[in-house]
Amino acid sequence: MGMLKSSGSEIALEQSVDEGKSITPPAAIDELQGHRTIDRVTQILEAVVYNPGMTFGELVRTVGAAKSSVHGFVRGLLTTGWLHEDSGRYYLGAAVYGLTLASGYIRAGVVTHADLVALHREAGVAVFVGVQAGDHLIYVAEHGSDPVSGFDAKTNIRRNLLATSGGKALLAMQPEAERDVYLRRHKGLEPQLVSNFLDEFDTIRRTRLATNVRRNGSRFAIATAFRAGSSTAVASITLVGPTEELQPRKQALGDLLLERVGEFELRNQGRRDKIN
Repeated sequence: MGMLKSSGSEIALEQSVDEGKSITPPAAIDELQGHRTIDRVTQILEAVVYNPGMTFGELVRTVGAAKSSVHGFVRGLLTTGWLHEDSGRYYLGAAVYGLTLASGYIRAGVVTHADLVALHREAGVAVFVGVQAGDHLIYVAEHGSDPVSGFDAKTNIRRNLLATSGGKALLAMQPEAERDVYLRRHKGLEPQLVSNFLDEFDTIRRTRLATNVRRNGSRFAIATAFRAGSSTAVASITLVGPTEELQPRKQALGDLLLERVGEFELRNQGRRDKIN
């Protein structure tokens, strides 16, 4: 009867046992790799928190990992909105501020809290500031008392751009090439939303106002995009409330919204907004 040959793994196992070495189970290895990933992501975010505007090279040196590894983490954080890149420098992204809103800490971002308070007093309805993070709209600030919309904003941080007035206002202001890519990407999954947006597109571009009705028709929203510099939209300002109260005031609320946002834009003229 011939002898069975040992495989390489069996030999390695025998050597490990003979040498008294412990063998790390595959599950433990996966867990360690998962912890390492979390550590890297945490390092990157903490670095940007304490040193906003870091370059990629500075991030690589700070994290102390291979460029390819850091590049992968950074691209992922950019795509999901946790980081924001401007001229090769990195800042915290909108998703971070979506969490602060969910936890009850309001950060106004591109407008001041006083701006939101004043707009709320004039309009008599809730005011929300939203920014685009990847394919979603994230509310980063709010003021006013609409319990339904306020609860939604805190419990559903990421919103579909096509399903919100603020998202549609931002999407309409995007460069044509970027907008077309977005619409093609979503046409297969959300054909009706894409079709509705295309029907509304000319009106949104002409008036700079987008509207939306949700919650089985009980909530009405009207929004416009806040521009920084030339025509780059960096945020949306949305007024939200009961449909029966807001829809009859649509024209007046739209005029007020455009007037106040126009003032915000003039005040910020020449500034490139950085979320930091």
